[in-house]
Amino acid sequence: MDPLEDVLALLDTRGRISVSLAAGGNWAVRFAPPADVKFNAVRRGSCRLEVDGVPEPVLLAEGDCYLLTRERAFTLSSGPDVAPVAAKPVFARAENGVARTGSGDDVLLLGSRFTFNSRARALLLDSLPPVIHIPAGTSQAETLHWALSAIDRELRNRALGATLVSEHLAVVMLVHVLRLHLAREPHIRTGWLAGLGDPAVATALACVHRDPARPWTVSELARAASVSRSTLAERFKRYVGRAPQEYLTEWRIELAAKRLLQGGETVSAAARAVGYGSESALSAAFKRVTGMSPRDYRRQAGRRCAAGPPSGRATAVDSAASALMD
Repeated sequence: MDPLEDVLALLDTRGRISVSLAAGGNWAVRFAPPADVKFNAVRRGSCRLEVDGVPEPVLLAEGDCYLLTRERAFTLSSGPDVAPVAAKPVFARAENGVARTGSGDDVLLLGSRFTFNSRARALLLDSLPPVIHIPAGTSQAETLHWALSAIDRELRNRALGATLVSEHLAVVMLVHVLRLHLAREPHIRTGWLAGLGDPAVATALACVHRDPARPWTVSELARAASVSRSTLAERFKRYVGRAPQEYLTEWRIELAAKRLLQGGETVSAAARAVGYGSESALSAAFKRVTGMSPRDYRRQAGRRCAAGPPSGRATAVDSAASALMD
């Protein structure tokens, strides 16, 4: 199995197409820290991106794309000396899927946001920088713009299934951004994603994901990766941040947790499916990793589902205001 595919599927990755932003003249928009991961492409013109905690601004040209991975406030602007306005009122006035600010429409940004389940940050996002910038003219940017053009057509023509197709294309864009990051930074210091940049660790991860119920030993994984046991153990710890056996346990717990949330399966059945010989063995490992038993985990998840969304459903204005970036 492909570990990246597995993790994106396990984390219930969803792509959502956002309200576009058109701007002109001297302008600046300040966004609150986003709850989701954001992707945007500059379809026309140029602008400046400043993210809290990132020392240098990112100068964006036509055709550039970027991904924001942290809950940090940021500003999009025409330049450094313009007083920003809050994003929410700007997006509350959006019409036909486009919010406008400044004078004119010299600049147009189109993008999407990605949602994950609560385990995403530890598994995937923590190893990413706050901003991943994809300059125009690169092969990755060309692929992303192909997907964006396809999304444009889907949303403009509104054929059957247009929203679903657009959301899947958004996930395609995310995969290409992650591929670019791995190619650009093959030796990310730590984190699950860092392991995919090392050939031996990537092979071991693929083995675990292909057959998670197998009682893998470090020696077996090392043989599969064509390195010594000590080499694999050292590289795995260096890049992934934990020993191979720890990762195997945590991945099994992730899989068991998803099976429990899907319902209709006993804890014993979930235990057998992910490589534990008994319910008690799974329960001990599950509590060690998550801090609660499998049954308590399922009960808590059930209560959250039964409670539904928080009181005060989001209005159309709220949805528009949060669409592009905040």
